[in-house]
Amino acid sequence: MEIITMKKEKSTSNKQQPRWADLDLSNEKLIKMYRDMLAIRRFEERAAQEYGKGKIGGFCHLYIGQEATGVGAIAALRDDDDFIYTAYRDHGQAIARGMNMKECMAELFGKVTGCSKGMGGSMHFYDLAKGFMGGWGIVGGHPPLAAGSAFATKYQGRDSVTICFMGEASTNQGVFHETLNMAELWKLPIIFICENNGYGMGTAISRAMAGENLYDKAAGYLMNRGAVNGMDVIEMYREMKKAIHLARTEFKPTFLEARTYRYRGHSMSDPGQYRTKEEIEEYKKRDPIETFGQELIQWGVLSESVIEKMEEEIKAAVQEAVEFADASPQPPLEQLYENVYA
Repeated sequence: MEIITMKKEKSTSNKQQPRWADLDLSNEKLIKMYRDMLAIRRFEERAAQEYGKGKIGGFCHLYIGQEATGVGAIAALRDDDDFIYTAYRDHGQAIARGMNMKECMAELFGKVTGCSKGMGGSMHFYDLAKGFMGGWGIVGGHPPLAAGSAFATKYQGRDSVTICFMGEASTNQGVFHETLNMAELWKLPIIFICENNGYGMGTAISRAMAGENLYDKAAGYLMNRGAVNGMDVIEMYREMKKAIHLARTEFKPTFLEARTYRYRGHSMSDPGQYRTKEEIEEYKKRDPIETFGQELIQWGVLSESVIEKMEEEIKAAVQEAVEFADASPQPPLEQLYENVYA
């Protein structure tokens, strides 16, 4: 059993090597991680605008501020046979997994060309080919499904890994504890990633949960556990690689508490009056995209001109996604009778 601890960020100015030198990260992969975070940010900003125009209905939970958690975790997976389950703040993770941005935007618009044929909306992105097994709307409802996926791959003799993103409030649900117990008892190849952004909807977790460390909740099951800086894409990747290795080679589950922060409200309908502007601005000083971009420039992986070009390309891609969603048809009425069981 290993207990991971949060690492204090250290300056790289006096080092001869970047802090990712011990990791299997090529310059191409580092650039992709940065690009993915930037693409998520721009996609989510545009989603907020389109929601304000009335183009997006229902709930809409944005990932702005939490990009490093999803990108760092998903970058550590294999592309072809690992699985992802997540909750309703799923746009960013879908993009990090490589889902088609046009189909994602069309799903937000409720169009038939969406990744869930317009039937899921913001909370229910899905792409079986990518191993993206859905965003799930019930708090704490999806960890048992993820455990089932891990059980299935182990039973089939495969070395695939399942990761399960969840919010901090999920850890208060009874089914969360039942799932962790089974995962450790049955030695399932799964990593539970708790995205602790400090608030369960509008309630600070310090007012709703006993104890300082959410990862302590896994102690009763003797599970490999710990906290990681979810605002740092490299640290997220580093700890995920360790957890994935344990899952793949020893069928050991892990519970990771990714300490992150969302800049927007819980959903688009949340004005966020329960926290101060000063608190938000303080977290923005550690912005995962800004700090990682500067670090890549420092080590000659990227230049400011390349970043500017990347910005233009991403904004153009997001604009194309919006135009595609706008032009796509509504689901036909007969689709109401698809996937219905009696």
